[in-house]
Amino acid sequence: QVQLVESGGRSVQAGGSLRLSCAASRITFSNYCMGWFRQVPGKEREGVASISTDGGSLNYGDSVKGRFTISRDNAKNTLYLQMNSLKPEDAAMYYCAAKYGGCWRWLDISNYDYWGQGTQVSVSS
Repeated sequence: QVQLVESGGRSVQAGGSLRLSCAASRITFSNYCMGWFRQVPGKEREGVASISTDGGSLNYGDSVKGRFTISRDNAKNTLYLQMNSLKPEDAAMYYCAAKYGGCWRWLDISNYDYWGQGTQVSVSS
């Protein structure tokens, strides 16, 4: 069965950086739009970024534009999220998700076929 496994989450100080990874298996990775989402308890899951199958088209949520960078390595079946200038409000569980085909309507979580279990990011002020 398809697996998406996130890693890289940890506790950092505000202003710091982290790189999250999402390793995909049992999936033709290059056929999927990939996204990063985050969620804190009591709130809806929020779209962070998405990347098209070939990496040529990127989308970002307004709150992370200019600070986060999404990328992928199709040869390694791995998705990345470079997070810089972290703020306390970035603290959340971060999830990667796979959507077959293009990244249209990338913010709609119901469009995604597979989800990882999440990796926790904490940011202290």
